[in-house]
Amino acid sequence: MTYEIEFKPRALKDLKALPQSAQRRIIAKLEALRNDLAGDVKRLTNFTPEYRLRVGDYRILFEVVDHTLIVYRIIHRKDAYR
Repeated sequence: MTYEIEFKPRALKDLKALPQSAQRRIIAKLEALRNDLAGDVKRLTNFTPEYRLRVGDYRILFEVVDHTLIVYRIIHRKDAYR
């Protein structure tokens, strides 16, 4: 199944604040995620948004609605689950 990726404004702001090397790695992982929910994806319990993707020291918090991945935050792991 192919997913469309939608970024919330906060996620775009988070992405632009990261170093270029981290941005490239995150974009590459999101492109791989588009085809299927592959990679280090974990469903979160008692937390919104529902899923996280691990990319090095960063976490991409997202949820799946129909055929769309909605990215809410791209944040360092120390701050991700507060």
